[in-house]
Amino acid sequence: MLSTVPMMNTRPTRRLFLFAAATAPLLAQTEDLPSIEELFRRTVGDRSRSNVPFPAHKVIANIYYIGTESFASYLITTPEGHILVNTCFERQVPLLQDQVAKLGFNFSDIKIVLGSHAHGDHMEGDALTKELTGAQVMALAEDVPALRRMMPGGKPHPIDRILHDGDEVTLGGTTLVAHLTPGHTRGCTTWTMRAVEDGRTYDVVIVGSVGVNPGFKLVNNPDAPEIAEEYMSSFKVLRSLPCDIPLASHPQMYNLAEKYPRLGKGPNPFIDPAGYRAEIDLREKVFLRELEAQKKGG
Repeated sequence: MLSTVPMMNTRPTRRLFLFAAATAPLLAQTEDLPSIEELFRRTVGDRSRSNVPFPAHKVIANIYYIGTESFASYLITTPEGHILVNTCFERQVPLLQDQVAKLGFNFSDIKIVLGSHAHGDHMEGDALTKELTGAQVMALAEDVPALRRMMPGGKPHPIDRILHDGDEVTLGGTTLVAHLTPGHTRGCTTWTMRAVEDGRTYDVVIVGSVGVNPGFKLVNNPDAPEIAEEYMSSFKVLRSLPCDIPLASHPQMYNLAEKYPRLGKGPNPFIDPAGYRAEIDLREKVFLRELEAQKKGG
């Protein structure tokens, strides 16, 4: 959600809000919604803790959390090497290396690098990670222009495979499916996969983002004229995805800090389809309110 490069769909603006008559039932329930600034702060967390590693842990099956208290990163292990989702800022790549080692895996065994969206806090470390591992870096076509401008230390941003909506990425018997969920960035990507544990199969969704950052221009945006429609399509896509285990580009988006202490003390706390729906509902209502405010010039 943070960016170290200019983004096509962001421009300074005033406060934001809604859509059309069909959205009136949602708006009637917005009185107690957080402002976009409050929701942004909740999503990103305490900036001073952004470099503090959250305890590396197994989420379920072959999915592991290796990120910080603010930025989510996932290691998906397979017999043929590993998939890394989100390299975070370049300065955090050594932290990710340590997290992987704590879990007993080798960072050098990462074969594929994926990302949530073309903001620095999620994908700036792609070049260094490729340098350290030789992994193939993959991204949706719509985010490629922004990624090309993401050059920490002058390093070109590697893109070994350009993906499109619905493409599959497979390694060692594990398959992730890319779902285009634009708005937050033009190529914001939600990843889905299935995890099998104890004879049961679970649908996993790693949400890219549908957050509206302070300063996002939803109306008359010359760089992304259909940004509002893109957000609306993304909410529709997210609601269509079966989800047992919601994950996301920021841990606060699925309440990691609240769930983690319960890990191993009963049912897996990451199995939370109701939480998935509630988070989508919240973000859609905040988006609609912001859209309406911008339409009214407020």
